[in-house]
Amino acid sequence: MSRHLRIGTRASPLAIWQAEHVRDALLRHHPGITVEIVSMTTRGDTWLEDAPPHTWGGKGLFVKEIEDALLQGQVDLAVHSMKDVPAQQPDGLEIAAIMAREDVRDAFVSKAYPHPDALPEGARVGSSSLRRRAQLLRHHPHLRVEDLRGNVATRLRKLDEGQYDAVILAAAGLKRLGLQDRITHLLDIDHSLPAVGQGAIGIETRSDDTVMRGRLVPLADADTQSCVLAERSMNQVLGGDCRLPVAAVAEWRGTRIHLRGLVATPDGRRILRAEAEGRDPAALGRTVAEALVAQGAAQIIQDIRCS
Repeated sequence: MSRHLRIGTRASPLAIWQAEHVRDALLRHHPGITVEIVSMTTRGDTWLEDAPPHTWGGKGLFVKEIEDALLQGQVDLAVHSMKDVPAQQPDGLEIAAIMAREDVRDAFVSKAYPHPDALPEGARVGSSSLRRRAQLLRHHPHLRVEDLRGNVATRLRKLDEGQYDAVILAAAGLKRLGLQDRITHLLDIDHSLPAVGQGAIGIETRSDDTVMRGRLVPLADADTQSCVLAERSMNQVLGGDCRLPVAAVAEWRGTRIHLRGLVATPDGRRILRAEAEGRDPAALGRTVAEALVAQGAAQIIQDIRCS
C-alpha cells in the first residue's frame, strides 16, 4: 500500500485550491501519508482565452488530460469541479467521492450596480455560459450578454478595466478563493438555476483501486452525492454537457430529494422547466429529464448542436 499519493488537477488557481482542499482532508484522515499535487493544462484551459465554451467540440475538455494521466498511473486520483465532468465516465474510472457542497448559486458582480434589475438598457454583462445567458436574458432582455473568458482573476480584471458593466460567476469559486467580498448580489435559483454539479468537488479514481476508494470514504458527503447524482442522471438522459443551456439543482427536503431541471434556448425566449421529488437519485433524474423531453427539450438541444 503506497503511502505517497499523487493528485491530478488543472493548473488554475481555483483548481489548485480544490486539490489542496482534498489533500488537507486526506492528511487529516490519514496522517501517515504524503500527498503531491500534479497540475496539468487541459484542452479547455488552452482554448479558454480563444473562444467561448459553447463553440467548442467534444466532451470533458477540462478533465480529459487528467483522466488520461489517471488511467496511465501517472496520478492516483483526480480532483474536478463536478460541473466539468461529463455524465459518463471513461471505462476504468469512477467518481469515488463527492465532498460537501459549497454555495450552488450564481453571483452577480458589478462595481456600479447593486443587482441585475438596476442595469440600464444595453448594459454589458460578461458570461460565456449559455445557461446563464439564457436565464439572464429571460428576465432582462434589454441587456447585452457578451462572451467572458479566462480564469476567475482574469474575468474580474476585465470587469475592473471597464470592459463589462457586470459579470456572472459561480459563487462557490469566489468564496473558495477568498473573493466573497467581490460578490455584489447572489442570484436566487429561481432567477438563475445552477449548472449540473455546480459548487461540488468530485474525486475520481481508477475503478480497480479499492485501496484508494477506501481512503476517500471519510471525504464523501452522502447528501451532496445523492443530489449531484440526481442532477447528473437528468443531464445524462438529455445528453447535455457543460456547454449547453441545461441547468439542474437538487436538495434534500426531509427524506426525499427535490430536483429542478431546466433547458432553454440561448436567447432565453423559451425556457422549459420541470421538477419532481423522490428517494432514488438516478430514477428522479430520469423522471425530470423525461418531463423536459416531453416539452421539447431534445429538439432545443439538437438545434443548438447543429447551429
